[in-house]
Amino acid sequence: MSGPVKKKNKTVHPEATYESLLRIFTVPESENSTLGKIEKQISENLDGFLKEHIVSHVIAPNELEKGFLDSQIPEEPTFVSEQADFLLKNVVAESVHVASPRFIGHMTSALPYFMLPLSKMMIALNQNLVKIETSKAFTPLERQVLGMLHRLIYNRNQPFYEENIQYSGSALGAFCSDGTIANLTSLWVAINRLFRPQQDFAGIGEEGLFAAMQHYGYQGAAILVSRRGHYSLKKAANLLGIGRRNLISIPTDTNNKIIVSELVETIQRCKKQRIAIIAVVGIAGTTETGSVDPLDELANICEAHDIHFHVDAAWGGPTLFSKKYKHLLKGIERADSVTFDAHKQLYVPMGAGMALFKDHKSLTLVAHYAEYIIRKGSRDLGRMTLEGSRPGMAMLVHSGLRIMGRKGYELLIDGGIEKARTFAAMIKNTEDFELISEPELNLLTYRFVPADVRRFMATCSKEELFNINAHLNRLTITIQKEQRDRGTSFVSRTALEPARFHGQLINVFRVVLANPLTQIPHLEEILIEQREIARRLLSGELAMDYSEQDEGEPRKAVTQTS
Repeated sequence: MSGPVKKKNKTVHPEATYESLLRIFTVPESENSTLGKIEKQISENLDGFLKEHIVSHVIAPNELEKGFLDSQIPEEPTFVSEQADFLLKNVVAESVHVASPRFIGHMTSALPYFMLPLSKMMIALNQNLVKIETSKAFTPLERQVLGMLHRLIYNRNQPFYEENIQYSGSALGAFCSDGTIANLTSLWVAINRLFRPQQDFAGIGEEGLFAAMQHYGYQGAAILVSRRGHYSLKKAANLLGIGRRNLISIPTDTNNKIIVSELVETIQRCKKQRIAIIAVVGIAGTTETGSVDPLDELANICEAHDIHFHVDAAWGGPTLFSKKYKHLLKGIERADSVTFDAHKQLYVPMGAGMALFKDHKSLTLVAHYAEYIIRKGSRDLGRMTLEGSRPGMAMLVHSGLRIMGRKGYELLIDGGIEKARTFAAMIKNTEDFELISEPELNLLTYRFVPADVRRFMATCSKEELFNINAHLNRLTITIQKEQRDRGTSFVSRTALEPARFHGQLINVFRVVLANPLTQIPHLEEILIEQREIARRLLSGELAMDYSEQDEGEPRKAVTQTS
């Protein structure tokens, strides 16, 4: 594929040959080669994109979709340069700038810049961690990373790790693509532990859920978690065959933590009804408010009732790096399993989750084999993972842990938590913003409430309060959409039921302060912009949004004239 030939202003591609295709699979000889120049162009464009402070380009999703309607696969190959140009103009330019210091609405952040060249190394090697024959050194590397994070959580003695970290008969955890798969893996182990083989019963893995219920004499099965539990747990309940209705939500207190007395009552009720409890799930950093359940108390309850205790620490797990704040996760070391997402607060690219297990034999409950690839007694990690083929993401986690170290992660965690507390104090000190949830980790929620309305709410009746909150909900939604569409900053929104509002659903701004590039002046600017949008809405200069559009649809704001 030497180059395009132009005929009458039309580019004509040469016919593909096997030899020309082979050149695509070889390393460019120099930076001056065609592929070398393309790689340099892409790097320079990405570098420019990552340095900009614009969160998103103002273009409606339905307009974007028009460029992606063709379903025909090209008959002849397209030049790499053309495809690169297409991606830069139509994908990179229209991507969400999650590295921006003003993008504080989701759990995605700027990455350490060393992750880019190391990711290239990982992709070029294209290892498959299902089998040591397709991964070699990556297999012990992944085991080492699992051991490092197991030690961060459980802190067993040195001889334990020397014996088990590379022993083929042990598994300290399972690498997977995200927290959803990690939660599912942990609950998969839990249900196999609950309905393990016994006498003439071969176990749930062999005989299925119905046979397990009959053998053990249960009328149903359930998973218990607070109402702030991640939606991935509903997927797990569905996939495990117990049904989403049997993911039982336990009420939360004013601090968005599970109410322990309600949990105990639910356990007792399940026992009376012969409902098997697969697991109790504690949360170390809820996605909506960043709250941490009383993990030590949950561990006591699970030990007393012999229930698998799982902690979803996909977000909050790295708090363990902080000497100052790790006490917030006290009790996590007693969990039977823990979900940990590296692509959140370990700052690696998307696609790295882990399920860690206190007992190094837990994963043998779900071990599976195939003669052609995964044989008994092998060192292959794929025999104890839900996913088969997996990339070598452990290399990036390993690099982060070594390059930044415990101290580096401690500084990032401490900085995020303290920044959230500073922002909360800023909100409290204003007349027109109301803090809804105090930050325990580095998340908080708040809303805009005009000063005169706040004064009136302090004395109004319950019915009046309900009506005012309904209007404020619409105001919050409209401000968030307008700010998102402007494209200079982004906060997300959610709906909570704070006790002080008598169970009424309250729309709030949700802020995640994990990006180390975000500084206090950025937060001040975001409040100024929200206040200015609110002023224009309340004055009638902008129209309030009363539509029920999907989250991804653009808000059709109308500029009104007096």
